[in-house]
Amino acid sequence: MIKKYLTLLLITFLFNCPVYSAGTTTDTDVGKGGSEDYSFLEIKNSNFKKATNAIKQAKKYDKKGKSEKAKKRFNDAIKFLIIANNEFPNKPDILNYLGYSYRKVGDFVMAEIYYEQGLAIDPQHIGINEYLGELYVRTNRIDKAKDRLKILENCKCDEFEELKMTIEQGSSKY
Repeated sequence: MIKKYLTLLLITFLFNCPVYSAGTTTDTDVGKGGSEDYSFLEIKNSNFKKATNAIKQAKKYDKKGKSEKAKKRFNDAIKFLIIANNEFPNKPDILNYLGYSYRKVGDFVMAEIYYEQGLAIDPQHIGINEYLGELYVRTNRIDKAKDRLKILENCKCDEFEELKMTIEQGSSKY
């Protein structure tokens, strides 16, 4: 039984290597203009879609105070997102959700790593800037959170107001 499981696991890893064809964006193409490929958002049974569904369920459990069930669903999302990140590398939305999910399970180091990777690709990403700011508040780095807020200042978006409120509440706690 274990041999079958290990064999299946090995085969899965071998076939999850990114394959590039003509017209595929690589990390050396990022920032050179052109339109970004978001086709991974459209695939019905994609790992990205499975991850976002798991995150939605986790949020519902979180609101109901079922933290263990929420944590399990966030961990499920992480598994799907890692596969999605291998399939579609360097997508800020995938990296944002990875950071978010890791933050929700309490792994702040991994969350920050993924947020930083996303910002290296898209420094103005609204979601990443908000969530990284929230992480900074949670880890008592209010000055860094305020830097994230400055980036969101002109976006006229809910994320600016949410981070601002989080910083104000967080500053009074520390």
